[in-house]
Amino acid sequence: MAGGLLAGARTDRWRRAVPRLLVVDDDQDLLWALSRGLGTAGHEIVTARTGSEALSLARRHRPDLIILDIMIPQPDGLEVCRRMRGDPVLRDIPILFLTARRSVEDRLRGLEDGGDDYLIKPFDIRELRARVAALLRRTQVGAQPPSRELTVGGVRLDPAVRQVVACGKNVQLTPLEFDLLYHLMAHPGELFSSQELLQAVWGHAPESRDYGLVRWHMMNLRHKIEADPDRPVYLKTVPRHGYLFTAAPAV
Repeated sequence: MAGGLLAGARTDRWRRAVPRLLVVDDDQDLLWALSRGLGTAGHEIVTARTGSEALSLARRHRPDLIILDIMIPQPDGLEVCRRMRGDPVLRDIPILFLTARRSVEDRLRGLEDGGDDYLIKPFDIRELRARVAALLRRTQVGAQPPSRELTVGGVRLDPAVRQVVACGKNVQLTPLEFDLLYHLMAHPGELFSSQELLQAVWGHAPESRDYGLVRWHMMNLRHKIEADPDRPVYLKTVPRHGYLFTAAPAV
């Protein structure tokens, strides 16, 4: 089954009625279980067991979302993610990491390399389905992407070309980072809790409490748009309350 396309479909990802998922894991039994669990939820599934196979299949089938285990061989999932984010054809595809690593550092590294979300093994297939559905809603056919160009202080964001300019320099953001920044810039000075951001940007359920996901993405954004990430002038944290984007003076 590894490397196989479980259902035939058109190759144009933007015209598909059924979302296509690339599921990558070197555990054959888990790969089968994930394919079955996600396939019965109405998704078309492509599978891979190595990093090189994942890259090849991603370019061939242009999936709508990639579920990527970190501990795959040749190369590992982190390197696969880095290469995809550097590929103009693949860089906008959402990536959900699967990991057996529980340390904060390992999860943070996955998000730094361009991951949008993550689940720690073992997990409930219902939670995986919910995360997949949330990520797909951000990019699904028929969804209305933001179209209004925003300028707040010294940061300019143009959704038409997915471009961000901060401190006079072009900044390369992941799809999730772009959506998070757009949401904050569209509401300058408005305070959002982590829970509110999880619902508005990630599409998580109201009961979601994965606040670390927001915190780590905010940290990555600061390193990309702030002149001094340790002393941010745009992305502000209000302890125990949340985050806001301020109209700092242009640099």
